[in-house]
Amino acid sequence: MELTKNIFFNTDKLVENSKVKISYTGMLFQDASNEEVSIHYGFGLNWDNINDIQMEKTELGYQAEIELLQGETFNFCFKNGNDVWDNNNGTNYIFPLEKVQTELLVLDDEPVSLGSARKLRRSYLWSKKVRLAVYKIITYLPKIISGNYRRKVTD
Repeated sequence: MELTKNIFFNTDKLVENSKVKISYTGMLFQDASNEEVSIHYGFGLNWDNINDIQMEKTELGYQAEIELLQGETFNFCFKNGNDVWDNNNGTNYIFPLEKVQTELLVLDDEPVSLGSARKLRRSYLWSKKVRLAVYKIITYLPKIISGNYRRKVTD
């Protein structure tokens, strides 16, 4: 997914408490005068949990895998070994973080009843059987009533 000039993520959404792989093909990659590039990043408006990670150079650009922590935004910039920065012309690269959707998660302390799972499976199977029966009735009943229904005779 391309979000802005020369920065790519391996996911469609940046979600808190998940890992993301970031690829950078910007000014420091194109310069190629220095092999060392690191990403300087933090979270939220105050740049909480600041960290620097050395990026790996590949033919697709510099890449790093980052654990996204909690915060409203994911903020970062890049620098090389000569202390040259790519900070988006002084505004840094800032992307919103989405919250984890907890309504679909099963927490460890909540007991899961196997009985309820079996009931759901049984009701799902019955709904499929009912749908198939309705399909057959709609398809074949008019043919039987009109007399246009013929059995296929096999030789």
